[in-house]
Amino acid sequence: MGAKAEGGVSAEYHHRILLALLILSWAISWPVVKIGVATVPPIWFACFRYAIAASCLFAFLLVPQEVAFPPRTDWPLVAVSGVLQMAAYSALTALALTILPPGRASVLAFSTPIWVVPLAAWRLHERASRAALVGVGLGLLGVLAIAAPSVHAERAEQILAYAMLLAAAAAWAVSIVIVRGHRFTASTLALAPWQMAFAAFLLLPLAVVVEGAPHPIEAKGAASLVYVALIATAFAYWAVVEVGRHIRASTMSMALLATPSLGILISALTLGEAVDASLVAGVVLIGAGIRLATNATKAVVQAKPSLRSSPLLDTKMPGER
Repeated sequence: MGAKAEGGVSAEYHHRILLALLILSWAISWPVVKIGVATVPPIWFACFRYAIAASCLFAFLLVPQEVAFPPRTDWPLVAVSGVLQMAAYSALTALALTILPPGRASVLAFSTPIWVVPLAAWRLHERASRAALVGVGLGLLGVLAIAAPSVHAERAEQILAYAMLLAAAAAWAVSIVIVRGHRFTASTLALAPWQMAFAAFLLLPLAVVVEGAPHPIEAKGAASLVYVALIATAFAYWAVVEVGRHIRASTMSMALLATPSLGILISALTLGEAVDASLVAGVVLIGAGIRLATNATKAVVQAKPSLRSSPLLDTKMPGER
């Protein structure tokens, strides 16, 4: 009995280490993507990222022979997640990172849970609690705090970049709300490479039309793609599913709040990003808003145990741009 308890503690410790690595991998990915899109056009970057990540996950699932064509009932999920959660989110954040510093961008892109509350109230007719509405209000104040210094005519490009980040967060929120009502047939991990392949398939013609044929990729761009595709996407997707099976959702979501703050710190140390009062205020307000909104959302999901959704979609994967 003592050995079993010790084994349980050891397993919990390992999963907490995995959670820490997950957060670190996402935080690092923001400045890494910033470096990557300086040499690789942003839509091509997003396309290559998912093509590589899908190949990696297909190979990973091929070993235990878990690769199977998604059931017909899960194809709507593959399409919605591929379009909104992956293709739109990654392309918009990559485009924004050609203009904005990565730490500031990560905070706004991380605001997805805040937008879930009004969307769920509209689409799923879920009653928004007072705490959830306060969370939405705090989140909006945080967005204004971060974007306010750029609200000048001569900074129109930055305003556009902020709008793209909010659109990316909203796209993920729409995906969360749609998927919440989906009854899964295949497992989350089994569907992941199909979602990524679908996202790459969608981004390919868009990249060709908007950015033209791809050019040879420089060493920095290649290194950035390798890290983001293999670590921040393929590994992170597996890790968030694995951690979600063994760590309470409340613990996991609280830990994930550290991602943008750590991303800001890493960006400041590596790329010299300035950390001013507006950014700090935005981080605090959006973090508090996410916490309140996430608690309210979990209460609704737990009240509907028949609905099984991905831990990715319940807790938000902010670094998975």
